[in-house]
Amino acid sequence: MKEGPLLPEQKRIQDVRADSVVEPGAKVLSTRDHDVIRRWAGKRQAEPATGEATESGPATVNVRDGGAGIRFNFPGQGMFRPISWDEWLRNFDAHECAFVFDQDAPDAASTNRYRIVKAADWKDVIG
Repeated sequence: MKEGPLLPEQKRIQDVRADSVVEPGAKVLSTRDHDVIRRWAGKRQAEPATGEATESGPATVNVRDGGAGIRFNFPGQGMFRPISWDEWLRNFDAHECAFVFDQDAPDAASTNRYRIVKAADWKDVIG
């Protein structure tokens, strides 16, 4: 079954924090909260990573995202260079990013779909 776009063009994406209550029917969420991101990654055994040259090492993959260059490696899908959570979160904050992800449906398996976007570029959609 084909899934729709992660960043809907006309729908509002709910912004969440660690203490937020997710609105009923919310399908896509956004956060800048480090705890929410780390919990999301932990649930999926996702490790912080990058493909770009950073303070900890050289570029390993040609990442053309025009942004922070941070990603996650998932079990069995580790194509990016691992980095520490501290470095990942510093890059996330320095580039003023937002983490946008699918809300897990209660009756379905977790999804690994996410996007890292410039928060300012999505200010009219995220809120």
